Amino acid sequence: MNENVSRVIKSLEGNNIDAVYAETKAEVCEIVKNLLFEGAVITAGGSVSLKESGVWDIIASPEYDFRDRTVAGITEEERTEAYKAAIGCDFFFCSTNALTEKGELVNVDGNANRISSIAFGPKKVIMVVGVNKLVKDIEEGLLRIKKIAAPKNAVRLNTGTPCQKLGHCIALEKSDCPAMTDGCKSPRRMCIEYLVSGFQKEKGRINVILCGETLGY
Repeated sequence: MNENVSRVIKSLEGNNIDAVYAETKAEVCEIVKNLLFEGAVITAGGSVSLKESGVWDIIASPEYDFRDRTVAGITEEERTEAYKAAIGCDFFFCSTNALTEKGELVNVDGNANRISSIAFGPKKVIMVVGVNKLVKDIEEGLLRIKKIAAPKNAVRLNTGTPCQKLGHCIALEKSDCPAMTDGCKSPRRMCIEYLVSGFQKEKGRINVILCGETLGY
């Protein structure tokens, strides 16, 4: 754990966000297993980090009650119920688009199911975050979204949005430092609802597992 990572963890803890460092993906998985209990009701946001780390396989195991909105063959009604299950569930798993040196979590969603769960509802929010998502400040976090996270997710989801074709947000065509909400007008735009999480009133509700490896976008 280098000096920068140590500083970020201290900043998170100063914001009443529990934080722990895991050198490897395997260590991340061990931490997650120790957090869970049999029969726990679990929901999750769409997250490449969870799948690359192996955490998704853990929460999807039969010993937990995982409300998976991505399972094959799910109906729209069932998907809606999976979204609703986040209210009051035991654990909500996700990652973050960016994590600042001040311990701020910067996130953006297309339909707000993930950021709404980060802000309110689940008893515990467990974030699995690779060191590649560390940024200096909120502004750099927003640029990270426009330059890296959104374009890569657009390719993964084949959204057809300008960022999929350009490799960056179209707002960067006009300015090196666009406003937070600048972007395209595509009906499939993913960068719609924004959330910056700083100091938390409920200590330890949000838990960050910061991994020393690259995870997700």
